[in-house]
This record gives sequence, C-alpha cells and structure tokens, in this order.
Amino acid sequence: MQQVSTQHIENAASLIQERQATPRRSQPLPSPAVLRERLPVNTALAAHIEQHRQTIRNILNGKDSRLLVITGPCSLHDPKSALEYGHRLAELAAQLDDKVFIVMRAYVEKPRTTVGWKGMLYDPHLDGSNDIATGLNVSRHLLLDLARLGLPLATELLHPMAADYLGDLLSWAAIGARTTESQIHREMVSGLALPVGFKNGTDGSIDVACDAMGAAIHPHTHLGMDEHGHSALLQTAGNLDTHLVLRGGHDGPNYDANNVQRATAALKNKGCNPRLIVDCSHANSGKDPLRQPAVLQNLLQQRAQGQTAIAGIMLESHLHDGKQGQGKPLQHGLSITDGCLGWDKTRAALCAIE
Repeated sequence: MQQVSTQHIENAASLIQERQATPRRSQPLPSPAVLRERLPVNTALAAHIEQHRQTIRNILNGKDSRLLVITGPCSLHDPKSALEYGHRLAELAAQLDDKVFIVMRAYVEKPRTTVGWKGMLYDPHLDGSNDIATGLNVSRHLLLDLARLGLPLATELLHPMAADYLGDLLSWAAIGARTTESQIHREMVSGLALPVGFKNGTDGSIDVACDAMGAAIHPHTHLGMDEHGHSALLQTAGNLDTHLVLRGGHDGPNYDANNVQRATAALKNKGCNPRLIVDCSHANSGKDPLRQPAVLQNLLQQRAQGQTAIAGIMLESHLHDGKQGQGKPLQHGLSITDGCLGWDKTRAALCAIE
C-alpha cells in the first residue's frame, strides 16, 4: 500500500482549516436594475414580447389551435452558434406560422444532480472560473440579440434571482423536474408575468407538478431581492398561466395516449388547466436525441385522433446531432450538455406537422 507523506497530510489539514475559517466568500454583482439599464429592452421590443406571451396563453387556453413548439439547444454555451441557430429558426418560424408557434430554447442555467458545468450564466468561459458577472452580461446580451430576431424565448429558471436579470426577455419559462417541488420556486412563479410550465418529477409522478401549479396560482408574501439588489419582502399576485410539462421519469416515457389521458384527468380533478406540453427529450426519448421525431409523430397522431390536451411540444435541437465534451477546441453548433437533434432533422420534423 502506498504511504501518504506527512507533508501531504499537513497540507490537506491546512486546506481544511482554511475552508472552515472562511466557509463563504462574497463578490459584488450588478443589480438587475443596473444590468437592465446597460442592456435595455426598448418599448417596441417589450410590446413584441408581451404579444408573444399572449399568443402562448391563447394556445394553452385553447383559443389558438396552433401547436406550441419550444425548440433549441439543451443549453447555450457559444453566442455565435446560438445566433446562427436563431437566424435559421426565425426563418422557419415565419414559414410555418399558420401551423405552429415556435419559441426558441435559450437555456443559460443547467441543473446538476451533483456537480458539473452549471451553464453560461455561471461559467461563460467553460473553465471553472465561475465568472458570474460576465455570465450575467453575456447571457442577457445574447438573449437580447435573439429576441431582436423576432423570436419568443424560453428558459428554465433555476435560481430565483436569475429571473430578475432575464425575465423581461422571456415569453415562456420552465421549472425543472428537480425544482418543481421547491416552495421558493413556486413563490417565484406566482410573481412572474409570463406562462410557466412545471415538469413532472424525475420519478414520473405528476402530483408534485399539480401541487406546484396550485401553489403558484395564489398570491404569496416571501423573502426575496428587489430590482436594486436589496433584500426585500415581496408580494406576488399569483400566476394564472401555469401548466404541466410531461418529460417522462425513472420508469420510462409518459407521452403515450394512456399517460396523456391520465394526466389530463388528474389535472381536471385538481382544478388545473388540463392542456399540457410534452417534452420529446429526456426520459420520453430514452435520452436518445434522434428518437425525438418519433415521439413528436406519436403526439401529432394523438392530436389528429382528437386529443385536445396536447397544446405543445419541446425538442432539444442544435445545428448538429449529438453532443461533445467540454475539452477545447469545441465543434461549432454541437451541444456540450444533453445530446440534441441536428438542424436538418429538426426542420424535417417540424415541416411534417399538419
């Protein structure tokens, strides 16, 4: 057995003592108000974003018969490839506008089961430097550029404080399977002026998401941060535009007709909006991005057979099929988190929608 040197033990003990002496360090960041002032949304763009939000509400409430399609990279890590994807998607959205309403995934936060890259907002340099000040600036700048293309934008709101930095640019947001049960996220959603989807739990259960919808629809008073970065008592009005997102679970997919019917019945029983969105990725595709078109076809068939509960779908899509590691140099347009469906296959799948 290899012996550990006395010096190594002393160094490790010294490091532990240092961490215990300083368990937390802080560094000032710009407030949401300051960042919004640096990278503002003008009046015309704000009106456009509100129009997008209303269109999504109309689809979720059955007033607009088009299919809501939320598609884009699993996560954004490179502004250049994100903008290239955005330009292509904006052109396709205009061509298919009579059938679908397309929203671009613009995810700058990524949940981690243990540790790992947390997204552009937290580590924009992909090197573990955790330059959040730059990440906030780069993320807002990129979302602003994408919104100027005319695209509605969607993201997963992982940290409640991020909503104050980015929320005015979003037309739709998701609360992920890991955070749907969080009281803090339910309180946050109750104060957002945009439609928000709660994903079913990682175990596949929809009860947690139904409870989250029931909580977020009500007003709340809670601790938070105001736009100037100060601790504040926040009072929210409640969000009437929450809905369920089916993403499968540990036991497999839940996009099939029986699962959709059971989910709709459960939502009605709890007094929630029975119209829902289905994520074609994650457990619903068996984590194989190339199976997403087959999931979409199944959902389209259900709609054709009269299933009115399916209001929208989600795809993880980028310029190229698959994914890559984070070692540099990185291939342009290839995901560094979950595998994605390439552009050609994405375009073909969406053009097949009737």
